[in-house]
Amino acid sequence: MRAGGAKLRGELEVIDLGRMRYIQAYDEQIRQREALIAARERGAGDEPMRLLLVEHEPVITVSRRPGAQDHLIASSAELYSMGIEVCETDRGGDITYHGPGQLVAYPILDLRRLDLGVAAYMRLLETIIIRTVARFGVEAHRDPGATGVWVEEGPSAAPRGEGSGGAKIAALGIRVSRWVTMHGLALNVSTSLDHFRTIVPCGLVGRPVTSLQRLLGGAAPSMDEVKSVLVEEFSGAVSGCLASAR
Repeated sequence: MRAGGAKLRGELEVIDLGRMRYIQAYDEQIRQREALIAARERGAGDEPMRLLLVEHEPVITVSRRPGAQDHLIASSAELYSMGIEVCETDRGGDITYHGPGQLVAYPILDLRRLDLGVAAYMRLLETIIIRTVARFGVEAHRDPGATGVWVEEGPSAAPRGEGSGGAKIAALGIRVSRWVTMHGLALNVSTSLDHFRTIVPCGLVGRPVTSLQRLLGGAAPSMDEVKSVLVEEFSGAVSGCLASAR
């Protein structure tokens, strides 16, 4: 399962799952979360927290939020022809698409050890993404009215009509149980933006979706390059939180 193996970066163990179906990665998240909670309960305060990296087989994930299912606009036949699976998820947020070329990161972190509340943790994830894409020359920002990370781009990038307030380059959705996190972020590196036409991404009508490849063309980084930078930024952020919490 650990296609790329596991590497320890400070107090963060990075596990590259390679490419797999959503449900397989979900099961691995559950296993890692329960292991971290069990270690905390037996007093193993130095148990490494974990960052799972994965590219999913094409899948639409739909949260349990009322109305989220209505934002799936493709028919079953269309989804079948595109090879896209649909899965319910217990993360926050609405509806989104995952597929090859999209870097998904699932942090399994103890927010008590990091001295972070849920809102502060979400802002930390956004900051990590903003810093990651900045290292490839892309200026990104938050949107006060919509979770995620955004860039300025013309309306031609919108899968559904004209957009406003920028194009989304990364989506966020988390779950916290007993102060340990799961789910996380999805950064569009070179994923098929056409597949986002099957949904209203995150339930935000008329908001475009973009990718590093769309923004940078031939200068876009490879998936491995993006992984490396994201891990550096994540490790630094976790180390900073731990230092502040001590």
